[in-house]
Amino acid sequence: MKQVTVIFSIILLCKASFAADTIIIHKDPRLDIFAEKQSAVNKLTSKMTSSGLYKGYRLQLLNTRSRDEAFKLKSELLRAFPSQQTYVLFQSPYFKVRIGNFVRKSEAESFKSQLLRTFPKNAYIVDDVIEYTPKEDEDTTSN
Repeated sequence: MKQVTVIFSIILLCKASFAADTIIIHKDPRLDIFAEKQSAVNKLTSKMTSSGLYKGYRLQLLNTRSRDEAFKLKSELLRAFPSQQTYVLFQSPYFKVRIGNFVRKSEAESFKSQLLRTFPKNAYIVDDVIEYTPKEDEDTTSN
């Protein structure tokens, strides 16, 4: 019983001494600026791959074993959409034709509706590594 009383009195003394102390923290306002900049860097790098390229979307229009068919479609796409990059990928034994470099999925979907008016083939959105150069004031976090 004597030990319990001693422990209880020690706890009360500790509690009383901590209650009397007040801690005041003075934060440097430059920490807020640094935190905002670091947050922007983190948002940007979350959209990057380990090789420094960006994660994004492209539209895939063709998956075929015929090289000639793939390059024919590529040339038709280049004629119809000169502002968009067109790619032919070879993943043995298939040739895949993809178009665009879209950061947001919504951009890819709007281009898909435009594309389907000209090319009524099956086109679907695929995740891909894209060619992209971010603007300084651009927010790339929304999809």
